[in-house]
Amino acid sequence: MANIKSQIKRNKQNETHRLRNRFYLGNARKAVSKAVVALGEGEQAESREAVLLAVRALDKAAEKGIIHKNNAARRKSRLMKRLAALAK
Repeated sequence: MANIKSQIKRNKQNETHRLRNRFYLGNARKAVSKAVVALGEGEQAESREAVLLAVRALDKAAEKGIIHKNNAARRKSRLMKRLAALAK
């Protein structure tokens, strides 16, 4: 346990940020998982909607600095590639 006042405050801040980050990262993971399942089923309209929601969640996480912007771009690219393959 920290004895220094500034470290006690920093620990409280870290916990607050950890919980907030966990929320956005969890939302992104869930959205991507749902999109992958929808893409696997082959229903184009549902897949498109699920992919758009996943892209939105990834963008939000990257905007907040929870995941790196290139990480978000890579994941979005993979989803869009699968969606395009489904459209063909």
